[in-house]
Amino acid sequence: MDHVLGLSGGGGGGPLAFAAPHSGRGRAVITRNITVTLGKYISKMSVLRSFRHDFPASIVVFLIAIPLSLGIAAASGAPLLAGLVAAVVGGIVAGALSGAPLQVSGPAAGLTVIVAGTIVEFGFAGTAAIVAVAGLVQILLGITRLGRAALALSPAVVHGMLAGIGLVIALSQIHVVLGGAPQSSVWANLRDLPGQVVGHHSVSVVLGALTIALLLIWPRLVKTTLLPAALIAVVAATVVAAVLNADVDRVDLPAEPLSELAFARWPDAPLREITVAVITIALVASVESLLSAVAVDRMHDGPRANLNRELIAQGTANAVSGTLGGLPVTGVIVRSSTNVAAGARTRASAILHGVWIAGFVLVGAAWLEMIPMAALAAVLVVVGLRLVSLAQIRTYARHRELPIYLITAVGVAATDLLTGVGLGMATAGLFMLWRLARCEIRTTQPASGTWLVSITGTLAFIASERLTRRLAALPAAQYVELELHLDYLDHGAYETIRGWQESYTRAGGQVHISEIHDSWFHRAASDGLGTGKRTPRCTTRGGSSPDLAWDGS
Repeated sequence: MDHVLGLSGGGGGGPLAFAAPHSGRGRAVITRNITVTLGKYISKMSVLRSFRHDFPASIVVFLIAIPLSLGIAAASGAPLLAGLVAAVVGGIVAGALSGAPLQVSGPAAGLTVIVAGTIVEFGFAGTAAIVAVAGLVQILLGITRLGRAALALSPAVVHGMLAGIGLVIALSQIHVVLGGAPQSSVWANLRDLPGQVVGHHSVSVVLGALTIALLLIWPRLVKTTLLPAALIAVVAATVVAAVLNADVDRVDLPAEPLSELAFARWPDAPLREITVAVITIALVASVESLLSAVAVDRMHDGPRANLNRELIAQGTANAVSGTLGGLPVTGVIVRSSTNVAAGARTRASAILHGVWIAGFVLVGAAWLEMIPMAALAAVLVVVGLRLVSLAQIRTYARHRELPIYLITAVGVAATDLLTGVGLGMATAGLFMLWRLARCEIRTTQPASGTWLVSITGTLAFIASERLTRRLAALPAAQYVELELHLDYLDHGAYETIRGWQESYTRAGGQVHISEIHDSWFHRAASDGLGTGKRTPRCTTRGGSSPDLAWDGS
């Protein structure tokens, strides 16, 4: 018996490992076992405490995700089931693997325009295959640790892109609210809108107006996340439609959802066109997911997001969703912020919301088929208009980046996404060059035979022509004080100053260079850049030590 329990002095170990309790080894074993047992107990208690918060949060997110997923699928021209498949996969797959535990993924309004165009060009089965391959591209980006590189895109371009997409969504779905059908372009939707307003007065208008009113008013009346506005608005419109026995279009789902999955099929199209579609979906989905993850990080005090892992999670979810015939999956800020506000503590909330959607589709499809399409379109109108954020417009106006935002938004809405983003990036590049060239050059004559040239700001090669003209205008054989107030000096501008200094000195003048804040010129001279020779010593006031590297690092 003693041997079985491990109580013998010989140190034989039993199940409880109470060997030689009075020996050092025995005490260590007992301590280790107690520590492991306590650790497991504490871990279980922590999981239970978190689940107490995650469970109700998952219900709230589930209630928001259902109408949004259906609406996004309808706006994309995809089967409604595709939106629900993406919501399930986004919750379970992306939620389980996510590098941002509190982020909730699913179909997103930001990809609606891209998906709609892809479906028109390649068909839905082909689009599903493109989504799956885009997921593989995202996985590759995550494995190669390029997560943060996606955030190098100017925020003004990203938000302008989303604003343009929002305008496209709102203008197309308002036609559905009015009882009509959306047209193929923004211009066509604008052209036909007056006729829709005058000519259509069906029950759809009442249902859409009721939905929009509740979406706008409900958050002001009820300060709780347990009853989301999207759910209340859609339920109210559904009840009104049922009471009126309204003859309106409603959600149409297959009786056997699992048997109706539209699995991916490689499109019969040129490889170049397929590649463009794959890269577009992969990049936009990645940027939107990472921006959402960064935004969610600011909402809680938990662990920070691992962006590379998040990319891998999003890519895996898209590979699965596309294969099963679902829409693209991204991190969605609306659902994620609701998840945090509802008290979620771990990734369990996102996973559970996907489980609830799957269960509801399998057993509650009949309830979903009572929802009027006008109500879902109204939800998308509000979602689209909210992508045009007045707060962001004010921010970019304050930082003088509003032209980038507006050009991107109008470009996306008026042409297509790639053209609009290209215009925005080109504008952002021009702004960057303008800022690099932006320096103030002032020339004064404090005394006879003495000139003061003060240069303030960023002095880069692009400003060399203007700097050369101003320095060439100085009279010969004078004493020139060149005062530099620079936050950056590049090699081209340095060579311009040095070349002028040497030629002016040879012509009988005197040049004294002083630096007020940082010793960019002094360090460049000490490094002997360009010729390997040291330039004449210049006087420096303040700034860093002269032996620092030229690039300021």
